[in-house]
Amino acid sequence: MCGICGVFDMNSQKRGELSTIERMLRKLDHRGPDNSDYFIRDSISLGFSRLSIVDLESGMQPIFNEDKSIVLICNGEIFNYIELRQKLILKGHKFKTNSDVEVILHLYEEYEVDSFINELNGQFAFAIYDFNKNQLLCARDHVGIAPFFYTVADGLFIFASEIKAIIEHPAVERAVDLVGLDQIFTFPGMASPRTLFRGIKSLSNGCYIVVRGNNVEVREYWDLIYPEAGEASYVANEDYYIEKIDELLTESVKLRLQADVPVGFYISGGLDSSLIATKIKQIDGSLNRHSFSIDFPDKSISESAFQRVIANKVNSIHHEKMFYHYEIVKRLKKAVYHSECALKETYNTASLALSESVRANNIKVVLTGEGADELFGGYVGYRFDKLRLQQKSQDNQGNLFENEVRRKIWGDENFLYEKEYYSYQKTKQELYSREIQEIFESVNCLNYPIINKERIDGRDIFHKRSYVDFKLRMSDHLLSDHGDRMMYANSVEARYPFLDKDLIQFAINIPVDFKLKGFDEKYILKRVAKNLVPDEIIKRPKFAFVAPGSSELLKQDIEFIEDLLSYETIKRQGYFNPDVVQALRKKYKEHGFKLNVPYDSDLLIIVITFGIFIQQFQMPSIR
Repeated sequence: MCGICGVFDMNSQKRGELSTIERMLRKLDHRGPDNSDYFIRDSISLGFSRLSIVDLESGMQPIFNEDKSIVLICNGEIFNYIELRQKLILKGHKFKTNSDVEVILHLYEEYEVDSFINELNGQFAFAIYDFNKNQLLCARDHVGIAPFFYTVADGLFIFASEIKAIIEHPAVERAVDLVGLDQIFTFPGMASPRTLFRGIKSLSNGCYIVVRGNNVEVREYWDLIYPEAGEASYVANEDYYIEKIDELLTESVKLRLQADVPVGFYISGGLDSSLIATKIKQIDGSLNRHSFSIDFPDKSISESAFQRVIANKVNSIHHEKMFYHYEIVKRLKKAVYHSECALKETYNTASLALSESVRANNIKVVLTGEGADELFGGYVGYRFDKLRLQQKSQDNQGNLFENEVRRKIWGDENFLYEKEYYSYQKTKQELYSREIQEIFESVNCLNYPIINKERIDGRDIFHKRSYVDFKLRMSDHLLSDHGDRMMYANSVEARYPFLDKDLIQFAINIPVDFKLKGFDEKYILKRVAKNLVPDEIIKRPKFAFVAPGSSELLKQDIEFIEDLLSYETIKRQGYFNPDVVQALRKKYKEHGFKLNVPYDSDLLIIVITFGIFIQQFQMPSIR
């Protein structure tokens, strides 16, 4: 992957500025430290910063088609490019590089937009400018691994891989999106198209944008669509699903090992990363690849014993990073800067330390296990749903207000996701300043659509949760601020075998009872792992790691955190109620105080990291 940015003059006034593109590119240096280039002509200005992974000799961008009527910049990797390239050559297309992303140009020439994007199996965000049509086409991959942000200002369509590049443009004003802030307090994180910057949007996964004249149209080309209850056609034989998952996962890992540089992998000590590690060894047993893990001195949360079991089994060159609590403070500002949002927890700092270790060992690409929990039911919520159904209990019985909120956001009053939102609204309101309380109905994220309710209507409860997890937890949190941003802060690319397009499509049609058998989560995946992964890892209970929160930070009396939470700072910024913040500060500092995470929200870590966000991005105060 790399970093891309661009400016399209929608009014054809040819306002391309070299100095502006150069400033935007500099903000993306960490995404592409190996090289950079730009292209400016007529109404379009494009910038590209490169992390060299495939086609080291001729893979620079922008890339043009044969007659230079179309130009492409792409952040990402196309894993099935060899197959696509061969098909296109048979149709008469001529390639001038060995780059994987050049196939995008020729697919654009050959097929309709929806068709050609769905041909791609990869992680990508790209922009294609068609000089003949004076049209810009931008797209983001199926699941949202590669980021793509954009805004419209002063007749300009401005886009980039990260928001910090967009706000370098003089036409873009800096202001906080208060609905985005409320999403952070409410859900696992923000959900596209929201960001924490008012007027700047994140392109949703599985979507593309067509910009022509003053018209900016967002269209969907793919989504995670489960069959409606009673409409699914399942194969009764469990072995069929085991064999097919094994086949698809093997192929996915093979594709993601393709690179002209060494590829390593993460080991967490859990099932998913262990299965990927053993697949790598099965595919390429002669090569001892580098593996990486993070460990904690607190034995109650340490997974090093399990990590070493896998490292020894696959005979990897293993690197274990010990992460101490003081390192959270050391990296907190950097984590916020690269996340470009406030954080609900401190684990991003550990992710930063892990990618630092990867880069220090001259590895640019790692495979990791995200995606399996959302597709195969790896969170405790899936078991709770099943327990509630078996007990025929209604956890919200008699709470008419909570029923109404659930109908509004999910279309189902019986679907409980993370918390009771109606009662939680009071907590949020009290924390906000008087100015925000006065406009709370316009700020409350529950008053805005968060998912496409039709996609979970009439679905099995397991599929409902999977879809919501996919949209609210995975795409814009685990893959974005926690994944892509913490990796690329240290110029490292992550690849996700469980999120292969073909594997996802097959997983959609696996019977629910094979994913959650009784109360055994990820049952079918454990069967796939049976002859690969040691029993002590397959049979261990799922480990719910909780990063040290604001309470631990407050007890260290850190000067900049004390300043961020001071009455004067909170009052001056105007977003939160200083009296409520001080009461929380006192409570969180009490001896023996402990939040019941993940069921309790760490309100102060959001306040702290939002304060860092305000300072780093020079955002205006409300007052």
